[in-house]
Amino acid sequence: MRLLKLVPDNTNIGFVRIRVVCFIVTALLTIAALGLTGARGLNLGVDFVGGLMIEAQFPEAPQIGRVRSTIDGLGVGTSSLQQFGDPRTVSIRLPVEEGADQGATNAIVGKVSTALKQQFPGIRFTRTDTVSGKVSGELIRNGVLAVILAVLGIAVFSWLRYEWQFGVSTFVAIVHDVIMTLGFFALTQMEFDLNIVAAVLTIIGYSINDKMVIDDRIRENMRKFRQMDMKALIDLSVNETLPRTVMTSITIGLALLSLLLFGGHVLRGFSAAMLLGVVVGTYSSVYVSSSLLITLGLQPQRFDSKPDTGRPDAERVGPKG
Repeated sequence: MRLLKLVPDNTNIGFVRIRVVCFIVTALLTIAALGLTGARGLNLGVDFVGGLMIEAQFPEAPQIGRVRSTIDGLGVGTSSLQQFGDPRTVSIRLPVEEGADQGATNAIVGKVSTALKQQFPGIRFTRTDTVSGKVSGELIRNGVLAVILAVLGIAVFSWLRYEWQFGVSTFVAIVHDVIMTLGFFALTQMEFDLNIVAAVLTIIGYSINDKMVIDDRIRENMRKFRQMDMKALIDLSVNETLPRTVMTSITIGLALLSLLLFGGHVLRGFSAAMLLGVVVGTYSSVYVSSSLLITLGLQPQRFDSKPDTGRPDAERVGPKG
């Protein structure tokens, strides 16, 4: 029985040859993502900004001005409205006084829902969340700290497990993946909440797994071909692991695409972040992280093998040349 092959055997793609172009494109996209994040900001969910969030689905796309005037006339504070995805779905955010109990919050929800049902017959309320300002501040700090520690921890591990060049290239690639995800959410203004933080951490884990497989193969080939030109060695290593990289990315991507299309609104942000992360992580593993080793001066002749840890050198994937 023949196995499905998305990449033919013995590929010889010159990834390193276009590294300068890839570095320029990567730098431009990173700058654009940072600019978008700074200029437009993230559409932070109630998890991070605090307050009351009511998600309503109208029978048809409503006039936002009419919805806002209906809510603001209730004396419950200034509302912030946003349409996303389905134009019939509107996210309503309202301030909640610090220390307000559940009864006061329920009263606001009841007042808003009653008024909107009168003005928009057939409206449905699909979600209600409440987070205090103190809790939201703690969640922001903890979320940022989790991402920073994950990136630094993985970079330090790569530095200690391999040579310092591997640690630096891994750090650069993962930071790139995170920034691109933030830029995507700044561009689309999809809600950025704790689910997205979980997605970012998962993206970091996926990216490092992909990079470790390629780095292991580079390290193995550096011991095997000490006189080989470094550019040719990296091309060889990436081509050898390419079948595994492509197969993994496509299978995970198809699963995430199904989740994005059929998982409902609650999972839309998470699945979109994950799908983008798979694409960006695969790109940075193949075109950025590995080629950056050349810029950092890694050479087979200077390769000093780290002490054996009892772990297999490299995952056996693809044909051996």
